[in-house]
Amino acid sequence: MSFTPLSALISSTDRPHTHPVAIDDNGNERSWRDFTRHVMTLSHQLAARPEKEWALAFEDSYLFSVAFFALCHANKSVILPGNLQPGALTELTSCCDGILHDTRVIAPKGLLTLTLPDALIPTNDALPALQPFTDLKLTLFTSGSSGVPKAIEKSLHQLQEELNQLEQQWGKQVQQATFFSTVSHQHIYGFLFRILWPLSAGRPFMCRDLVYPEQVIAQAKGHHVLVSSPALLKRLSEQTNSDGYCSIFSSGGPLPYDAAQHSIASLGYLPIEVYGSTETGGIGFRQQTSESSPWRLFDGITASLNESGCLSLRSPYIDPQQWYHTADICELFDDRHFLLKGRADRVVKVEEKRVSLTEIEQRLCQSPWVTDAASVVLSQGGRQVIAAVVVLSAQGLDIIQETSQGKFKLSLRHAMREWLEPIAIPRRLKFVQNIPQNSQGKRQHSLIEALFTDE
Repeated sequence: MSFTPLSALISSTDRPHTHPVAIDDNGNERSWRDFTRHVMTLSHQLAARPEKEWALAFEDSYLFSVAFFALCHANKSVILPGNLQPGALTELTSCCDGILHDTRVIAPKGLLTLTLPDALIPTNDALPALQPFTDLKLTLFTSGSSGVPKAIEKSLHQLQEELNQLEQQWGKQVQQATFFSTVSHQHIYGFLFRILWPLSAGRPFMCRDLVYPEQVIAQAKGHHVLVSSPALLKRLSEQTNSDGYCSIFSSGGPLPYDAAQHSIASLGYLPIEVYGSTETGGIGFRQQTSESSPWRLFDGITASLNESGCLSLRSPYIDPQQWYHTADICELFDDRHFLLKGRADRVVKVEEKRVSLTEIEQRLCQSPWVTDAASVVLSQGGRQVIAAVVVLSAQGLDIIQETSQGKFKLSLRHAMREWLEPIAIPRRLKFVQNIPQNSQGKRQHSLIEALFTDE
């Protein structure tokens, strides 16, 4: 089956009507006929509406795909929020006109909503065929170093260039395998690897995520591909599956060498790690055949180091005429291979999710109980966790005296759930009178971290 450009996918005539597009938890298939009919139905509904900017918030990958292509053909703008927490979705009201979602996502109040699959009921009228679209406006939100979710715009050309690279690099390897995933399609990695790439090549994907390591091991079969992250691959048990996946992809952060080797024993394949970001798209990849295995740049990308020792890029997935400066400290071995050595800003990776320490502090200070806060990343039991020192307001001090410090911490963490994903909510909290600072007023992170050493 041919590899079809995104713009012409729905109008393609080389797919059999019965060809599977997606599979649900019960093994029921959504066919190519189902997919094109659903996209057509929703697209004509959206085209008749005046709203231009639409956010997508789905747990079901099939319904997400329908909504995405329907918006593209209706000439609407697409917004992907950084997470599906209620507070984060509510903040989108200032930048979108409406939200498309499935029944598993709680839509914010005060915003026009369309719920799928309810909106996919076809009319009795014959609908005209959809023509290829010429461009799209896609905005993704990701953690920014300023603490404010950062809007990243992607063009049709940029997405298509990256998909072409994935198919060129690994298309023969995955052939007509079914794609399973443990990562969300709401982020660029899952969006490309588990949705757009399989759809373009006619490979079926699962509607829902695999959540537990046992599920991942159970699906390790020779005609399956796994799109995952280090967070889950590090949690694999000693259980093994003799069949093994035909390919495993991992992204979100470097995979520890031991976890990579354990994946061979448990899942039958050495993971292909993909390095990149929402801003840059894919940058490089590797398989850890040794503890010193370097990363290799994707074709078409040129790299150098800036004065801070951070990687700078020229890439067709950004602007090929401009250098893009990352915050990733690197060592270049030659013009194609490099070693990652950490980040230079305050956007950190915890369990392979991007977390803005600045945003955590701002969210804490939104509470009437808090006047100041500083967050750090600590190592605890071999894992990284978020910790925060907090200066309480008079109201916060009164509540602690009325209840207890333990109950107060639970209440504060619960309030943070409106905006932050669970991994970003501080697991350790310490109340202080002042945040440690030097004579220039800069926070002393080493002293902040030391406040937790006696616990």
